[in-house]
Amino acid sequence: MILLHLFAIFFKIGLFTIGGGLATLPLLQQEMLSRGWLTQAEFIDMIAISQSTPGPIGVNLATFVGFRLASYSGALVATCALSAPSVIIIVLIARFLRDYAHLPIVEGALSGLRPAAVGLISAATWFILGKSVFFSDLFPAAGWFDLKAFVLFIVLGVAYRLKKASPIAYIVIGGIAGILFF
Repeated sequence: MILLHLFAIFFKIGLFTIGGGLATLPLLQQEMLSRGWLTQAEFIDMIAISQSTPGPIGVNLATFVGFRLASYSGALVATCALSAPSVIIIVLIARFLRDYAHLPIVEGALSGLRPAAVGLISAATWFILGKSVFFSDLFPAAGWFDLKAFVLFIVLGVAYRLKKASPIAYIVIGGIAGILFF
């Protein structure tokens, strides 16, 4: 029964999120937390882990949650369920676009999807920044703002914009800074 439930939830997430991994975060968060499959702290940790490991963030999270709930079969079902709608939709869209991409209504529809995806990614970014830099119920510390986390965010962000080093280098630097300062 849990495998069917995993399939239904992750298929829905895969079906209703457009814009890639980060765009899935709001729906993933709502589904995982409301069902008690992850706590908010675990969800944030999984975002960090999923961003630093190969593969799409949603697939990594689906694999983790599926494994946690139903071992290897759960990981396989959740991962396939999350990916299946995209595969089906892409095949259908490719066939459609082959014949109708030149129509103004199709061009307009595709243009309308871009701002929606940007909005979803912005919401996910705001959520992660808010939980990392601004204290909430997750971080019962004195004060409401973590200056060290904010400075680290700005320094690494500026460094990345100025010198496009490997993301692995920034992950390692961030990890070392976290150990030293937090």
